[in-house]
Amino acid sequence: MFPTEPAAVNNGFGALLKNRGFLLLWIGQLVSQLADKVFFVLMVALLENYNPPPGLAANSMYSTLMVAFTVPAVLFGSAGGIFVDRLPKKLIMIGSDVVRGILTLLIPLLPREFLILLIITFCISTVTQFFAPAEQAAIPLIVKKENLMAANALFSSTMMGALIVGFAIGEPMLSFAKHSLGEDFGQEFVVGVLYMLSAVIMQPIQFTEHNSQSEQPTHNHLWAEFTESLRYIKRHRLVLNAMLQLVTLYCVFAALTVLAIRLAAEFGLKEKQFGFFLAAAGVGMVMGAAILGHWGEKFHGKPLPLLGFLIMALVLAIFTFIHQLSLALLLCALLGIGASLIGVPMQTLIQQQTPPTMHGKVFGFQNHAVNIALSLPLAITGPLTDMLGLRVVLVGMSFVVVAVGIWAWKNTRRVLQDVI
Repeated sequence: MFPTEPAAVNNGFGALLKNRGFLLLWIGQLVSQLADKVFFVLMVALLENYNPPPGLAANSMYSTLMVAFTVPAVLFGSAGGIFVDRLPKKLIMIGSDVVRGILTLLIPLLPREFLILLIITFCISTVTQFFAPAEQAAIPLIVKKENLMAANALFSSTMMGALIVGFAIGEPMLSFAKHSLGEDFGQEFVVGVLYMLSAVIMQPIQFTEHNSQSEQPTHNHLWAEFTESLRYIKRHRLVLNAMLQLVTLYCVFAALTVLAIRLAAEFGLKEKQFGFFLAAAGVGMVMGAAILGHWGEKFHGKPLPLLGFLIMALVLAIFTFIHQLSLALLLCALLGIGASLIGVPMQTLIQQQTPPTMHGKVFGFQNHAVNIALSLPLAITGPLTDMLGLRVVLVGMSFVVVAVGIWAWKNTRRVLQDVI
């Protein structure tokens, strides 16, 4: 959905796969995403080899590790985007992979102290905040404007695929490495090699950077550049509107991550099998992204995000009125399709409406806003469910999603009328 752009010829995934630069970026992103997920499984697996420090219970080690993994996204999300506009994007992506690979390989060589594991986790997560905006900013430099929808669809599909596959194969892969390569080094070696492989894959990529000296910012203060990105987003209401919709989408999925544990019990599953619902939603997102990527031009001018919000609201509203697991998984897949109708077009719109010299700052701020917004539903969904019940929370979320969808649709129409 490109509301301010004329319809363009979209050759689907075929044209993208003939683009060598995009193909290398896509494969590198897939390997890097897979490494991220397996790394998180590795950190959890390694905790059994570390004694808790004085005053910290063994169960609290998991929560502390999660904090070390997520805090950098809140602290450095925007800063990563600012550096993306200052430095070559290819250098940032490859350098991020190499640094993460080296840090992972250092783990078995360092003392088995929980604090050291936290520092390594914090550093790797911090470096990831630079990789993500650089990757997003590189896509418009490699792909023609008419193929951006397909490109974002493919990236969204593989991101969800890496999420599903990474957590599914993480434990078996690490167990195999532990027994095949040795208990002291095998697991860390596999994850480190994945990061290094991603860097090697992306090394041949060639694209023109839009950051000549004449286009560089006249100031050198990070805070000034951060406020510049805020002013830009505030002035360009289409970008702001798209970003708000993406934030809402991620908030819904964050809440569902918490609710999925309760849903598993409702449908007779073990609590640790809650991943079935998330996997089904991921499959739906892959399907929806594939449809948009291949036939995106047929949906030009259609209110895809509004349709996506309505689909998600419908699924949330009827979820607790059903009792068949197969139907519940089917509804999760439908929820994922609705999510793709929001995520893919809105990410594409932001890329189209943002000039190359602002890509890093805007995408960095986007990642920053998403990560901050995720903390609220993660914090309140559990207590609200305990207080009000699962059905009330799901129905309430349904009304919120409908309201946001209609508001965003009307706001977009007003912005377009002002532009015209």
